[in-house]
Amino acid sequence: MRPRIRTMDRRQMGLTALAAAGSLRGALANDLRPVVPPSPHFTPKARHLIKVFLTGGFSHVDTFDPKPALQRDKGKIVEGFNLRGVAQVPLLPSPFRFTPHGQSGLMVSELFPNLGSLADDLCVIRSLHTDIVEHFQAALAMHTGSATIPLPSMGAWLSYGLGTLNPNLPPFVVLCEHLPYGGSQVWDSNFLPPVHQGVRVIPGTDPIPNLQPAVKEASLRAMEARLLDDLNTRYADARPGDLAPPARTDSFRTARGMMEIAPRVLDFSSETRQTLDLYGVQPDDRASFAWQCLAARRLVENGVRTVEIIDSGATNNWDAHSNMQEHRPKAKRVDQALAALIVDLKRRGMLADTLVAICTEFGRTPFDGGLGRNHWHRAFTCLLAGAGVKGGITHGVTDEYGIDVAEKPCHVHDYHATILHLMGLDHERLTYRHAGRDYRLTDVAGKVVRGILA
Repeated sequence: MRPRIRTMDRRQMGLTALAAAGSLRGALANDLRPVVPPSPHFTPKARHLIKVFLTGGFSHVDTFDPKPALQRDKGKIVEGFNLRGVAQVPLLPSPFRFTPHGQSGLMVSELFPNLGSLADDLCVIRSLHTDIVEHFQAALAMHTGSATIPLPSMGAWLSYGLGTLNPNLPPFVVLCEHLPYGGSQVWDSNFLPPVHQGVRVIPGTDPIPNLQPAVKEASLRAMEARLLDDLNTRYADARPGDLAPPARTDSFRTARGMMEIAPRVLDFSSETRQTLDLYGVQPDDRASFAWQCLAARRLVENGVRTVEIIDSGATNNWDAHSNMQEHRPKAKRVDQALAALIVDLKRRGMLADTLVAICTEFGRTPFDGGLGRNHWHRAFTCLLAGAGVKGGITHGVTDEYGIDVAEKPCHVHDYHATILHLMGLDHERLTYRHAGRDYRLTDVAGKVVRGILA
């Protein structure tokens, strides 16, 4: 039985449990960072994942799943429910216009004109559903596969299963200005070895605190590093079976590498004005969503396996209870940068091995007594683009009002199984034994959505 690993925290460096390469089930506990990443289960379509999590639940019927019947039957009373239980509520049509885009004719709301221009690159899954209708639990489910008990996040599983591509950078980085529902649990490694925990980068003037070395001279830093490594090795050798000391040592090795590399990766001075304008990055901008999208591309370009952008906070949350017009500024904040990310990856030849997942925790009710919409978990929409997925398609169908899934349901476990598959991992074989049972990201469920695979 493998022991549960406590999450470590040291000086807010964001570097405890930094990347190292894990291995698949059965790996030796001390084999934390193999020089060559472990082999995937089969040839992957994608080597990198960029996940964009739009916190709060954007409305499927106002973005990528048009429902003319809502306008036709406006005000019709249907049986739905709110957070207090079953209720009789009127249907609420979308205030936004949908138009076809691209050769595929994909219908996209006026909220996303830039993403709409890339319709032929988008795979729109309209039949997602999850288990619980509250933010905290739904956000956990979208990240860890579990809506009730926090478990390792998908980024941690990818680190464990695939390892790192650059030993001087973590394999799992989270760009997160404000904590989302669930807090840091959504990028935690939980019972996986702590080296697989996500590293939070906080957009702003000091994205990785304490990154600048206290000792400036390279020779002195090297001597200090050797001394610390020797001391830490002796300490770990005296405690065989305890994963925390070698994980901590490994995180410090990565931290030293990051002191040299991370400032360069997060410095956009080498980017052309054309690229900055494409994303909408302004001079001296260090925190916008556009900055985060460009940072994600640069991190992937430098070997980071998984990058997640979490768009959260009081002004960014998509939780639109009072008025659906609140979606306008939120969409405007992200639309240009998301489209730019896909365009930029594509023109650099990186989209061929990078999967982009744009998702949220659940949808919004197609009915409401006011101008806004409530939480809705029985049907919602998420997007995929890039390596291994068909572009210009929709998968799954909701009923005429968007209340329930009518065809090709896709549970969150299915969404995760498909992403793992595209990364070269069989979700049923990527397991870790903890507390007497084998755990996996998809629990005991999940099927690969093969209809979207290129």
